Amino acid sequence: MSQSSTLSAAEQRTLAAVAHLMIPPSAEYGVPGADDPAIMADIVNSLGRDEAEVRAALARLDALAGGGFADLPAPQREAIAATFRADGGPLLAALTRAILLCYYRDERVMRSIGMEVRPPFPKGHELEQGDWSLLDPVRKRAKLWRDAP
Repeated sequence: MSQSSTLSAAEQRTLAAVAHLMIPPSAEYGVPGADDPAIMADIVNSLGRDEAEVRAALARLDALAGGGFADLPAPQREAIAATFRADGGPLLAALTRAILLCYYRDERVMRSIGMEVRPPFPKGHELEQGDWSLLDPVRKRAKLWRDAP
């Protein structure tokens, strides 16, 4: 997992351990886990604006573990992850976003959920029309912004 990133090898191991907990591989659906090397490479190289928060989240997990989160047995990792998840907040959101965005753009995963493996544009995707009246309460609300001068 030595991608071109500022994440250290230890951080990448923690990230892989968390990714595996979030989305383990499934033989039933024929999909890899989020800790798959190709998916991990995508995650590490796609952190962008979330990198600082992801690094802080990984540090928090390691601190909760009293050392290396990835080195703990699975039941202990699960308990620590549950504590981290219960705390919530922006660190959890950034870590979850980083993992899920890359996982669901992997070709194998897209195929397994019946999506055509291609960018959404220029062809777009057909969306089932919903009940637009659900937006009526939002449309009736007072303006939440002020006009620019």
